[in-house]
Amino acid sequence: MLIVKNNMQGFEYDIHSLVKAFYGEETVKVVSMEKGQQDTSLASREPFLCVELFENLSKLELTVFEGVDKQQDKELKFVWKFDAQLFEKKKEFKNEFKKFFYEVLCKITGKKLPWGNLTGIRPTKLAMGMLENQKSHEEILAFLEKEHFVSREKAELSIEIAKREKELLSTIHYKDGYSLYVGIPFCPTTCLYCSFTSYPICSYKNRVEEYIDCLIKEMKFVAKEYSDKVLDTVYIGGGTPTTLEAEQLDRLINGLKEHFSFEYVKEFTVEAGRADSITKEKLQVLFNHGVTRISVNPQTMKDATLKLIGRRHSVEQVKEAFALAREVGFTNINMDLILGLPEETVEDVADTISEIKKLAPDSLTIHSLAVKRASKLNQWIEEHGISMLKNTDETMEIAVKGARELHMKPYYLYRQKNMAGNFENVGYATEGNFGIYNILIMEEKQTIVALGAGSITKRVFTDGRIERCDNVKDVALYIEKIDEMIERKKVLLGD
Repeated sequence: MLIVKNNMQGFEYDIHSLVKAFYGEETVKVVSMEKGQQDTSLASREPFLCVELFENLSKLELTVFEGVDKQQDKELKFVWKFDAQLFEKKKEFKNEFKKFFYEVLCKITGKKLPWGNLTGIRPTKLAMGMLENQKSHEEILAFLEKEHFVSREKAELSIEIAKREKELLSTIHYKDGYSLYVGIPFCPTTCLYCSFTSYPICSYKNRVEEYIDCLIKEMKFVAKEYSDKVLDTVYIGGGTPTTLEAEQLDRLINGLKEHFSFEYVKEFTVEAGRADSITKEKLQVLFNHGVTRISVNPQTMKDATLKLIGRRHSVEQVKEAFALAREVGFTNINMDLILGLPEETVEDVADTISEIKKLAPDSLTIHSLAVKRASKLNQWIEEHGISMLKNTDETMEIAVKGARELHMKPYYLYRQKNMAGNFENVGYATEGNFGIYNILIMEEKQTIVALGAGSITKRVFTDGRIERCDNVKDVALYIEKIDEMIERKKVLLGD
């Protein structure tokens, strides 16, 4: 465990995120030096480093203690002197502090991070904002490299994606439009790494019809509330929407078509997801209702890994599900992959990409495994060690090369905390098959109204302000309190 003692209130998240980014295999705790009340059992422990802002507010000392650098036999001290007036400019001070802190961590570890000191920020959002302010490619590149220490490769990637996003969103109705998300929180089983709202379908079979009733009730309210607005995209996610029976999918989408106008809908996506939930009958229902984009997500094409992460379907079933989707008529099929899964090697990733290339999907979303607190993966790590999760430049390059060989271009990107290798998630697609909803959810430029248990509605106001309201996660509680969920939306969406 690495303990950081800190006396700067409001900087805990930034300190924790940067230390964790450099020391991904360690548990990191940030403790207040003055109060020590965050965790009294740690307050007296010898720290890994100490961040101390002095009372005159013109000097900060960062001390790394003995034992961190095996070549040193004494503590290392780094001093940052600054104009006291800088401290009054909170945003500027935080930016300069993160630059100083990042450079110190680079010195003591001897390494640099591909995304520099960016934490909790969508890199493409920075690039997009600068494009909208008429900044040139060179100006954005210089900003990312000099102000945030982003590598040239990642900076170029974020600019390329931002330019593509800007073009793709040029026809979206920002002021008078919105998108719709429908959450189906059921899965065949819960995957080892998953932290989304999902419940085993076998335990909730008797409540699915009630759940759909409540979704339709939410639909009626939203359709009436936003009757004067344009619906741009619809996304049914989860969970695994195809855990519903074909008749239930039919009823759900009939409800959507009854209450909402699809006249201007540019994209209608359903996550078919798990191969063990896909049947030709279900795919036919989706196709007949005009679903334009689906996902068949293997995560890996290695049977042993699929078993380990709890997916309970085989690689052969993935291939069969994909072939069924093509047979039914789908021409825009996405596949999700996760790099850094337990016990997977470079060779395993290469084999997965080779199998994916044979199927030739229309888009490919490449994720770097993120270790979430709410997932069962944490327990697995305690038993087997985090060193069993490996994602490297080499595995990322194999996946990216595979996407490029399928004639795909990157079109959206986001990062998460505790990602294997401190990399990123990137969506690739062939021309004409870019996922518009994925861009909207990342760039936060349009209101997205979300229905179902555990979903979060985000309203984007004309001044750029964003406000949220969430539905309860528990399915039974959602059904019980559906009127309360609708009332929350009424408050948020009303004028």
